[in-house]
Parts: sequence; C-alpha cells; structure tokens
Amino acid sequence: MKYKRSLLKLSGEALMGDNEFGLHSTRLQQYAEEVKKVVDMGAQVAIVIGGGNIFRGFSRIKEKTITINRIKGDYMGMLATVINGIAFQSYLENIGICTYIQTAIRMDEIAEPFGKDRAIHHLEKGRVVIFVAGLGNPYFTTDTAAVLRAIEIRADVLLKGTRVDGIYTTDPEKDKYAKKLKNISFDMAYHMGIRVMDQTAFILGNENDLPMIIFDINRKGNFKKVISGEEIGTMVSKKK
Repeated sequence: MKYKRSLLKLSGEALMGDNEFGLHSTRLQQYAEEVKKVVDMGAQVAIVIGGGNIFRGFSRIKEKTITINRIKGDYMGMLATVINGIAFQSYLENIGICTYIQTAIRMDEIAEPFGKDRAIHHLEKGRVVIFVAGLGNPYFTTDTAAVLRAIEIRADVLLKGTRVDGIYTTDPEKDKYAKKLKNISFDMAYHMGIRVMDQTAFILGNENDLPMIIFDINRKGNFKKVISGEEIGTMVSKKK
C-alpha cells in the first residue's frame, strides 16, 4: 500500500449517474463498495463530496421573478453537500463501514463540527470521515475545500475521482487525438488552464506539496489500484 491516508474528492454529478439531477442508488452503492475495498486494506479514507447534482437540479427550474445571488447560491450548494454526505454515509454504513460526517457549518443534530484532530482520530480508528458544507464560506469551491482538508488531516495524497482516466492535452470527449498526460506539475496544470480542478486548488496543492491523482472512479477496482501505487490516471505534483 503506497498511500496510508488519502482524501477522495467526488463531484456531486458523479452521484447522479445517468439521472439529470439527484442521487443514483447504483452509483452510490458502487462507490461505497470501492471505498470498502480500500478500508479493508487498512488504508485511512476521508471524503469530500460536491453538491452539483442537487443545486444545479434546482437551478433548472425557471423562475423569472427570483434571482439568486452568488453568496446565497454558494450556501445552497453547501447544504446540498450535506444531503449527499448523509446519503453516502448511509450506503457506507449499510456495508459495515463506520462513518462520521464533519461539517463546516454547525448542525449538531446531523454532524460533528469540523475539527482536524477529531477527524484524524476517527481515521486512525479505521473510520471513514466525510467532510461536508465546503469551507463554510462562499466563493470557495469543494475542490479547494478538499485540498485544504487533505492538508489539515495530513493526507498522503488527494484523489479526484472523475469519469475520465486522467488529464489530457485537450478534451478527450471532443478530440480523438487528445493525449493523456501521466505526470504533470502544478505550474503546468495552472498555465494550461486545466479545469478538472479549480485554479485555487492547484495553487494550494503546490504551496503545500500535496500530490493529486486524477483518475476514473467509475472503473471498478481503480480506487484500490491507486492506493496500492499502480500508475492509474494522472499525477499532479510539485516540480522537484
């Protein structure tokens, strides 16, 4: 096992499968089983989930008389991540994984308030920790929240689970000649304008020397392979 402690970033869209919005039970079950394989290895797993499957679902409702500003929209997105976190916790617990939710916005009846020492304690006890509500502040994405939480819990690596198997020179869904990059520096990712993670996340990762791996989470067994050290996806790291 190469990475003892990892933080897995999942987008909200990943949880909706083929649905237009909301949650897809088959996809949730699949991801829970992938996490279990890694936990059974003895690895420590923390998770950050986005909320785009719920918030963007609401945003499709056309209402000309109401305008939602950026700050209110960001808070709606934070609450969406809480819904996703509770759902994923249920699937993990159904297959025997002890799971705790920590939130950046206090809601004591639902989850623990975020505390890095408490989170590390849970991880060391073999529990999965799901971080929700982003950073508790507007204007910060869940990508940035994932990087910061990974740094705070001293994770060995941040893993971004996507529907593609890494970073390409161009969009592989639009360009059949796109070439996959196995390794890339944070500086290169920033200057190329890679959008698989936001720019603030890349800068924060670079400043704190946190390696990131972008990989296909939908292919069964990939999460375990990455944790084991197999060269899956694209590694983004500080240039030595």
